[in-house]
Amino acid sequence: MNQASEAMIEPYTLLRASLSLFKKAPAELEQLQLRQVEVQAKNEYEIESRVLSSDEAAGVVVSDIEVERAYQEISGRFEDEDAFLAALAANRLDVGQLRDALRRQCKVNTVLERVAARAPKVNEVEIGIFYHSHPEKFHKPEQRSARHILISINPDYPENTRDNARRRIEEILETLKRKPHKFADLALKYSECPTAMQGGELGAVAKGVLYPELDQALFALKEQAISEVLESEIGFHVIQCLKISPAETMSLKKATPKIQQIMQDRYRRNCQRTWLASLPAATRSA
Repeated sequence: MNQASEAMIEPYTLLRASLSLFKKAPAELEQLQLRQVEVQAKNEYEIESRVLSSDEAAGVVVSDIEVERAYQEISGRFEDEDAFLAALAANRLDVGQLRDALRRQCKVNTVLERVAARAPKVNEVEIGIFYHSHPEKFHKPEQRSARHILISINPDYPENTRDNARRRIEEILETLKRKPHKFADLALKYSECPTAMQGGELGAVAKGVLYPELDQALFALKEQAISEVLESEIGFHVIQCLKISPAETMSLKKATPKIQQIMQDRYRRNCQRTWLASLPAATRSA
């Protein structure tokens, strides 16, 4: 993007698009990324201009308090005022330009919120249809909280040859049979899995997440029970089932607030899209 082309784009919109797409300021982007940001920024500015040229925008007034709140939210992300002002300057902005851009954004947001408020309210019949049409969204499979100890097989290391790895895990299992409460300590000391730092904890898992050998053993164990030695493609394991959380299906009554929110948001977005599509193209000065 050359300097003349960049100058045509409102700096705040360019910065906002850059952060949205790549979480970086425009100056930190590669050339191809800059072109993508430029396209998005121009599109966003054109849409905002159409919104601000609409009849709905005519009566919208943004208060100084609202602008100040938005300004403080942005400036508060920086260590101090000098760092904030330096960041503005690096993006071809000053305090006045930022406040003007924020006032414009607040006005656009207010108009779109008013348009979204026209969306129809979700009724009970629609909620029921959604619930019965998407059962997978409201069913939680059985989960088991577990922890394990891994001794890997690696013939390049004497202690991890197949025979030695098997011997080591069996010794650990014998200790666990006498002192099951030592599982986390033994995992921290001996396990070769990154989970060792958390006492071997795998968290809550559903069927099909772990290696098949571990999966089958875990879902056959009772709470607090410890498996025999298990072998997977990466080595030998001992696994413990800490807690069983049975499968459950959320009732329609319990799911209703979630469904209502999902559908209402969808109606609001559809209402905004339909309205935006009906707007005439705005002039550059809008």
